[in-house]
Amino acid sequence: MSAGELVVVRHADTDWTASGRHTGRTDIPLNDAGRERAVALMPRLAGHSYREVWSSPLARAMSTAQLAGYAPTERDELVEWDYGDYEGLTTAEIVARRPGWELFRDGCPGGEQAADLGRRADALLATLPPSGDVLAFSHGHLLRVLIARWLDLPATGGALFVIAPGGISVLGWEHGRRVLAGA
Repeated sequence: MSAGELVVVRHADTDWTASGRHTGRTDIPLNDAGRERAVALMPRLAGHSYREVWSSPLARAMSTAQLAGYAPTERDELVEWDYGDYEGLTTAEIVARRPGWELFRDGCPGGEQAADLGRRADALLATLPPSGDVLAFSHGHLLRVLIARWLDLPATGGALFVIAPGGISVLGWEHGRRVLAGA
């Protein structure tokens, strides 16, 4: 068998997601729209066999997985960016304090830098099984870095990707090369 795909799903909506607040380690639950979006993932993910199903241990990712019909294994590598002093703030609020700030370039005081997420993403990718597909539920910024590292880009390359709440991305293969295969 050949190496499989890594199917990644961003958790569904929370109140902080809806308001644009940076939600790292604060364990915010899904809101009503998020629960509906998570349930709507079920038919989109159905009919496919996954060798393993993983999730960030934070409630919003774990609930998304469960409402989509899965009982995932918790993986700490899938926890969202630690925003440190910027936890709970919007980008506009951060830029008002620190003009020109960009998350992937500048990171967060008291929290993590893109390279920190890159190391976690690399550690996770190193544990992929040699065959079979894996389904992983996580968070927007962590998944963006994971995609970048899958494609052998620096962790800061995660700035080039966007995944909407409840969004699905497929990290696959073409001609022996890792690719972003779509959803």
